[in-house]
Amino acid sequence: MTEFRIDTPLTRLVGVRHPIVQTGMGWVAGPRLVSAAAGAGALGTLASATMTTAQLRSAVREVKSRTDAPFGVNLRADAGDAAERVRIIVDEGVKVASFALAPSRELIARLKDAGVVVIPSIGARRHAEKVAAWGADAVVVQGGEGGGHTGNVATTVLLPQIVDAVDIPVIAAGGFHDGRGLVAALAYGAAGIAMGTRFLLTADSTVPDAVKARYLTASVHDVTVTTKVDGLPHRMLRTELVDALERSGRTAALLRAIRHAAAFRQHTGMSWARMARDGLAMKHGKELTWSQVLLAANTPMLLKASMVEGRTDLGVMASGQVAGLIDDLPSCTDLVRRIMGEAQATLRALPPAG
Repeated sequence: MTEFRIDTPLTRLVGVRHPIVQTGMGWVAGPRLVSAAAGAGALGTLASATMTTAQLRSAVREVKSRTDAPFGVNLRADAGDAAERVRIIVDEGVKVASFALAPSRELIARLKDAGVVVIPSIGARRHAEKVAAWGADAVVVQGGEGGGHTGNVATTVLLPQIVDAVDIPVIAAGGFHDGRGLVAALAYGAAGIAMGTRFLLTADSTVPDAVKARYLTASVHDVTVTTKVDGLPHRMLRTELVDALERSGRTAALLRAIRHAAAFRQHTGMSWARMARDGLAMKHGKELTWSQVLLAANTPMLLKASMVEGRTDLGVMASGQVAGLIDDLPSCTDLVRRIMGEAQATLRALPPAG
């Protein structure tokens, strides 16, 4: 049977078979998931923020040993070692560099000069216009439904704004998990969709089974937004820990922040001074307490507790609202095939024009 495909500016830009992106989720988007997503025809994306530079280089090489398909690396533009990570991406011949925060004009130029496709994630029209003017090749637009750090504008409101504002491919994120969503995004003018939670909940994801089970039993009402983790709006599953964070006072929060910061420093070899600089860089003009600054630098440790160690009682579980609609764990190949089949059926079911 011939594989159903939809040709878009995204598929042409990065060379993937399908207009689907697996997002770079810390502790989740490692070589196994990324290579499986890439092999299925989507754009797999390694999450580098929770890796040392040596681990990043090793992970890139492992993905390349598993698949010949194009893939990307996601990194923090404000990280102290961003330039070194960019050098690894260039040296290793990675196709795409994506950013959770807008990279500088200089960083974009350096990557583009090396032939790397640059795709920042943005949450506002002005940010899309800025990175487009600086030379970004495409943007991922995440609406408030998306997991992790998020805004408060729904994808259906944010997406058309960005599509109308820039002349580069726009990838829609926040609330997508099936073929109907893909068709809807394309109808808005997007070039494809990006999904995190849906790829987290696959057989190829290395997230512990107990954690996956927690996601699968969640309803849409079990996904909440809190600022108590690092001072920024963060969408995640509501758990006992999240409830405790919401109730905790400043002293308890500071002690918890110091403990987690020490663990993150041991994992990465990062100095206290650099942790403080990275944490302060995440403030973006917001009035964060010192405990929140510390947590901003080491939030990954709270994610590691759940996503790696399976401790749902000690970690947080970033989640899009769409988790409440997901009830199975397909392989990446089966998931992408299903989405494209649903997209084909949806397009055929549309009433004829005229």
